[in-house]
Amino acid sequence: MGVEQLQKELESVLGEGRVLRDEPLARHTTFRAGGPADLYLMPDAAGLPIVMERIAAYGIPVTVIGNGSNLLVGDKGIRGAVIEIGSRMAKVSVDGEHVTAQAGALLSKTAYEAYRHGLSGMEFAAGIPGSVGGAVVMNAGAYGGEVKDIAAAVTVLTKDGRILKLPAGQMAFSYRHSCVPENGYLVLAVTFALQSADPAGILEQMEELKAKRISKQPLNYPSAGSTFKRPPGQFAGKLIMGAGLAGFSIGGAQVSPKHCGFVINRGGAAAADILALIRHVQRTVQERFGVELETEVKLLGEF
Repeated sequence: MGVEQLQKELESVLGEGRVLRDEPLARHTTFRAGGPADLYLMPDAAGLPIVMERIAAYGIPVTVIGNGSNLLVGDKGIRGAVIEIGSRMAKVSVDGEHVTAQAGALLSKTAYEAYRHGLSGMEFAAGIPGSVGGAVVMNAGAYGGEVKDIAAAVTVLTKDGRILKLPAGQMAFSYRHSCVPENGYLVLAVTFALQSADPAGILEQMEELKAKRISKQPLNYPSAGSTFKRPPGQFAGKLIMGAGLAGFSIGGAQVSPKHCGFVINRGGAAAADILALIRHVQRTVQERFGVELETEVKLLGEF
């Protein structure tokens, strides 16, 4: 079978322990739900282009994930290969007022590295749980800041194996969107343009936003962060609360009573429970207020 042969080839490229068969994706997503990947790969920057080339040669589907923080993977898992852009691609370097981070670096750690060098602009990102690559893909944001505000250039691997360094103006950034998915790019690294500032002031703002996050968000339960995009001129959490859905549960999945914009895993939730709850919330809000809630969470795999 193609997957078995590919597994052997990739083990010779990546080494032992970095090619896993039938790996439960619940271990790799912040929802703590999701079935197995046929192949789960953990390349470094040098191995990634080779891995992509080998997978393409076999015609096996490929899915790329980062920190797994904005995903819901189906209970039947993902066919083909899943590539984790993670800790083996997580270097962060500083050059003057520019911070360059590989795609696997955590956005929060990159923000703290900027603070250590007296660079302001990433304070909003200090509490976002995702990776830098994932943050670029969806133009992640919080508390009035977005990736597009600070990105200067993005280095990508194209479908045909070329490495391009694209200025931020070519990324088509908009609310929770970039051109990465439609172009089939794989983000390798990002350069952020920041400003020198007093480190004490930077830290104060980061701590302030952290306290706000802790007080308002259900951080003690697995979730994928904000489940829904913000509807124009509205707030998803407010609409969901107004529909009487605070605390509503299906199986182990619940609309967080603390912040209705979050669907949480209270323990043992299957992906099917989470998806059923998301769909129930969407239907109820549509019927009650005539507002269509779009998911910010990306659905992957077979449900």
